[in-house]
Amino acid sequence: MLFLVPSLNSPIPDNKWLFNRGYIKMVLIPILFSIFTVSLCRSIPRSGPLSSAYTQATDLKIHDPTVINVNGIYYAYGVGEHIVIHQASNLAGPWRQIGSVLDQDSIIPKGDRAKPWAPTTIEVNGIFYCYYSVSNAGCRDSAIGVATSQTPGPGGWTDHGAIIQSGTGQGSEEYPFNEVNAIDPAVLVTDDQGLLIFGSYWSGIWQVPLNEDLCSVGNTTGSNAHHLAKHPQPEQVKSQNQNTNPLCRDSSGRRPVEGAYISYHAPYYYLWLSWGQCCDYDPNNLPPSGEEYSIRVGRSESPHGPFVDKQGKELAEGGGELIYGSNNDVYAPGGQGVLTGETGDILYYHYLNTTISYDFWEARLGYSYLGYIDGWPIIQDAP
Repeated sequence: MLFLVPSLNSPIPDNKWLFNRGYIKMVLIPILFSIFTVSLCRSIPRSGPLSSAYTQATDLKIHDPTVINVNGIYYAYGVGEHIVIHQASNLAGPWRQIGSVLDQDSIIPKGDRAKPWAPTTIEVNGIFYCYYSVSNAGCRDSAIGVATSQTPGPGGWTDHGAIIQSGTGQGSEEYPFNEVNAIDPAVLVTDDQGLLIFGSYWSGIWQVPLNEDLCSVGNTTGSNAHHLAKHPQPEQVKSQNQNTNPLCRDSSGRRPVEGAYISYHAPYYYLWLSWGQCCDYDPNNLPPSGEEYSIRVGRSESPHGPFVDKQGKELAEGGGELIYGSNNDVYAPGGQGVLTGETGDILYYHYLNTTISYDFWEARLGYSYLGYIDGWPIIQDAP
């Protein structure tokens, strides 16, 4: 930036310039303000909103967390051997590992059966349901299964196997499972129905009804299958995957949106999304700023959508309101969910601490307090 300033040694013509305090204020203050503004803009994290420096850190290493509160005790379920369970008396910790959901590998005969992905655990009428994914990274030969128990801790869980499948297996050739990646389950139970939300990359996020047992899928034909969100597929994230297996590549390009979750805060339902590249970060070759994981949201008065962002753009058409992104030492927050308690809503997620490591298994549980302005959630300091 170039500033032209009269030399202090230049003669000051009469009746043209008055070299006094007023002149100094007129010339120097705008210059100093401009320099300060440039410096400030350079210091702002470009991949997240200005209100984003409110991560409450914990000691829990976890990926794709789901957290529930049962009688004042917190349980966290995450990626790991047979779906690892941790417990704490406070969301902030300290957390301790107490076991796993499954006693053995998943009974679904595909994918990584020993380490199911992205679990979601809910409680309905005294029964705990843990929905989980089995797959191999980058492929959509996947399935979503469920296990149930009368207690949230380890032991006593019954694995019921697959609810839906994509790629191969029963029902995988039916719409919409013939064009999705059946992983990253979330479940919303309304007054009259259970809804399974799922999807990763490919055609994005979908919703189908569950039967009354919450362990099987209902009628998914016609309007019963709802397309909730899709990445707009910007040119810079086109896939470089050369895998010849059609189940392991999308010839039209990468669409990095996954980890969907629906919460409710009257009068709206909110669809939360993990947006951008999730994992396998090379600290010497990180994705362009803003293309790493971040958390976006849309809202609707119906649990089926359509969900829109602040600009009114539907998430199924590529919309999504950025709520939380990388900032300070917080990198790539995602895999989110929402807890509702006495103090209000809390957004929880995994994230990487840049002062520690970018390694997948170094992801930590973090959380932030939510407020709402004109019906839109914002990250805020502790209530």
